[in-house]
Amino acid sequence: MTETPRWRKSSFSGGGDGNTCVEIAALPTRVVIRDSKAPSQGTVTIPVRSFAALIQSLKTTTV
Repeated sequence: MTETPRWRKSSFSGGGDGNTCVEIAALPTRVVIRDSKAPSQGTVTIPVRSFAALIQSLKTTTV
């Protein structure tokens, strides 16, 4: 059985239509990421733990 992703956009999506960001879909063992402007162009899939580490790193990084 294949899992159907439920896509959601970042709450930080900009622009009038919110179409300038990435979308993510959380699955039981991985997170799928795609470009919201070109969703049919492919996805990146990473393990949940790696995604969590990425988000934590982004939250603690200062610009």
